[in-house]
Amino acid sequence: MARDNLNDILVFFAVARERSFTRAAAKLGMTQSALSHIIRSLESRLGVRLLTRTTRSVSPTEAGERLLQNVAPRIEEIEAEIAAISDLGDKPAGTIRITAIDHVIDDVLWPRIAPLLPLYPDLHVEISSDYRLVDIAAERYDIGVRHGDQVEKDMVAARLTPDVVMRIVGAPAYFERRPTPASLQDLMKHNCISLRLASSGGLYAWELRHDGQDYEARVRGQAVFTNAYQMLGAALSGTGLAFLPASMVEQHVGAGRLVSVMEDWCPVFPGLHAYYPSRRHSSRALGLVIDAIRYKG
Repeated sequence: MARDNLNDILVFFAVARERSFTRAAAKLGMTQSALSHIIRSLESRLGVRLLTRTTRSVSPTEAGERLLQNVAPRIEEIEAEIAAISDLGDKPAGTIRITAIDHVIDDVLWPRIAPLLPLYPDLHVEISSDYRLVDIAAERYDIGVRHGDQVEKDMVAARLTPDVVMRIVGAPAYFERRPTPASLQDLMKHNCISLRLASSGGLYAWELRHDGQDYEARVRGQAVFTNAYQMLGAALSGTGLAFLPASMVEQHVGAGRLVSVMEDWCPVFPGLHAYYPSRRHSSRALGLVIDAIRYKG
């Protein structure tokens, strides 16, 4: 295979996975026009159309899907082998790409990774904040973070935290205007701060548990956000009630800035886990990062 074919195929993979020339261009640091030229040139050389383009979307054709499904894993295997060979040197090197939600990055990952970097100058990390359930293999991440019950069975998992306790909280000023809720029926009458899900675009239904029974509370309110820090800020300002991990709110509850309610309705979720593909060779760089972030309590 000509080298220009291989480079252009890697560009095609980025466009096909992102389903967007705009997002792929941003990810690759290229212009959209350059990407379009590369894809057209590749299609011309192969004699087959790889992408179906509309005004709103981009999707692989049958030939493009075959290339994506059959060739991409083999290239990833080659890259893994090259990384394993480079690990035979004296110093662990390479870039480890991680995806997680914002407060997990701030509260769990970065405090554990930061001390590692001065010890290994050739080790690099790229951390992306994302509320989607990312397919890390398809999007070429090395590590993802999910609750333990969300990790796919073909992945290797390392625990990051104890089980996660949730809390329903509101500011004292909010409760000056509203009665304290004690039941699901009470809760549905309150001004609740919602999370817009990145994957589906819908609103997250609060997953509650009471007397051994699970409930999905489809709460409503005036404020909707796409990340937990904004929800916390809205709760602190007295806007309404927020459903957040206890680790995010406990200092505010202790200081009297927030009040925790309906604690007998709040579930305990399986702890957060870092997960990564099961490969024949795991790089020393990946091993260092996993060891650094692993829960040691």
